[in-house]
Amino acid sequence: MKELIRGLGKFRSTYVSSHRDLMEHLSQGQKPKVLFITCSDSRLAPNLITQSDLGELFVIRNAGNIIPPYGAANGGEGAAVEYAIHALGIEQIIVCGHSHCGAMKGLLKLSTLEEEMPQVYNWLKHAEATRRLVNENYRDTFSNEELLEITIAENVLTQIENLRTYPVVHSRLYQGKLQIYGWVYHIETGEVLAYDPMTHSYVPPQTQLALHDLNGKSLPKQFITTNAPPVACELPPPLDSEQLAPVQLTHSATVSTESTNNGASHSLGATWLSPEQAERIYRGSAARNP
Repeated sequence: MKELIRGLGKFRSTYVSSHRDLMEHLSQGQKPKVLFITCSDSRLAPNLITQSDLGELFVIRNAGNIIPPYGAANGGEGAAVEYAIHALGIEQIIVCGHSHCGAMKGLLKLSTLEEEMPQVYNWLKHAEATRRLVNENYRDTFSNEELLEITIAENVLTQIENLRTYPVVHSRLYQGKLQIYGWVYHIETGEVLAYDPMTHSYVPPQTQLALHDLNGKSLPKQFITTNAPPVACELPPPLDSEQLAPVQLTHSATVSTESTNNGASHSLGATWLSPEQAERIYRGSAARNP
């Protein structure tokens, strides 16, 4: 507590004294640019990792960055989503998971939590779609560590699907006035991977910007969620200009791989997929789009 109190004094003597115009402006109201939905984990600080200032992010934080589907809970998440979009006019939403997420570890062993942490158990049941998807599609193939990475990545997409059940979100997406993005933050390196709905994989956010610059076309205005499984969130190798070429998936897409410097293979722009992962992703995508 002493450290926090000292921090309050330092904040006033350094930041506030040098940002008086900003503080005065913020006292008149807020106009955040982004709704940032993330985990309560102390190792993830939204303003720090995005280097954003006071007043730029409207933040929702809870265990597991979970947004219950519309009408499924009476918590503050739904109210905060509605307020952010309707009252504050926010047009961009980021759902950000993170590596080593304790909530996702609990989700993978949900039945063991009911007696010791019943409130946590009840809360994580809002991520049942994530748990079932992982158990039925990945558990027999991947190690426990890989399963956690996949669960973290899949849960981000699950929460985006939950967001789309809210009438205000559904309406703004229909109008093309809302964008939703999925991120995963890596605690070890400070890196962030962003979900790419074109390749059904997680890629560096800079890659998506590079695609925009190279092709002169904007990324989809509306984040299109799919049921195609994401890859385990390991960091990819650097991309060169040829690898940044966009790939439009088709039902007849052929999965081809080539070796990279670290021995990993890549396919159709998703540069760190193993052949088995690539087959699982594209077979699953094609199977749901006959």
